[in-house]
Amino acid sequence: MGYDLQRFQGDVDEELICPICGGVLERPQQASRCEHAFCEDCITEWLKRQPSCPVDRGTITQQELVPAPRILRNLLGRLTISCDNAESGCDAVVRLDALESHLYECKHNPKRPVKCEKGCGLPVALDELSNHNCVYELRTKVEEMEKELREQQVKMAEQQQEMKLLKEVVRNIRAIQLGNSAEPEEEDAASQISRWVTSLPTARVSRWGGMISTPDAVLQAVIKRALIESDCPLWLVNELMENAHERKWPPGLSSLETRQINRRRYEQFNAKRIPGKQAVVVMHSENAHMGDSMILYPGLVMIFAHGID
Repeated sequence: MGYDLQRFQGDVDEELICPICGGVLERPQQASRCEHAFCEDCITEWLKRQPSCPVDRGTITQQELVPAPRILRNLLGRLTISCDNAESGCDAVVRLDALESHLYECKHNPKRPVKCEKGCGLPVALDELSNHNCVYELRTKVEEMEKELREQQVKMAEQQQEMKLLKEVVRNIRAIQLGNSAEPEEEDAASQISRWVTSLPTARVSRWGGMISTPDAVLQAVIKRALIESDCPLWLVNELMENAHERKWPPGLSSLETRQINRRRYEQFNAKRIPGKQAVVVMHSENAHMGDSMILYPGLVMIFAHGID
């Protein structure tokens, strides 16, 4: 529906009036054949009943409608109109193209967002402020955030599964290129991992809060050198170091929020210390019980500022 003519100052050219509702054009659309213009809502409802122009009865369809030309929109924008909230006490008269921004700030707008001063600080529509319940709204917001977090965790778990499948494909291709089946390569990889992990001392992490989830390149290079010096197979070194940053970690560890949620589960990790460093490896082969949300193949590198015994 168009704008009520009574709200405008001075005369309004008839070319700016919708022939369907008789009001000033609102979000004008134009029929591409006859070039007649209508309010978007008006012509949409009209065409649901009959596919013809309301002015000359020529055939038109929804697909033939196009936005009104710039000159028509400019003429509309220059018209001056009273505020929607005139009956509530606002006496402002503004250009039509500035009406939307005025309504957002209008002190008489019952839907103007204001900051709740009861404690939660959330933006609330002015006419809903008296019935606003801080506890309910905050609980709703927390539930929305938790839902979004769960959705992100599911998505990341799916991505991790895709990565595992992709690595499996790569290993199979490598085996074929070497003229071997994939199974001996898997067996050989498993035995290499087992032999190396067995040689490492068991680690006890006393301060999980000291974890460095985003180590810089220098720190990663130091840990990588330590892995090599511990006789870690070179192919395994590279894969482990890829998993030394939270961007590669599984959903249960991939952000500060999820790590806080799962902090009680850390004690269930079977961790081995990287000799001489405040860092541990948590291998998939020894931590399958943790599930895909907490562990990656072949394993994770966790670097700490302190707290490794």
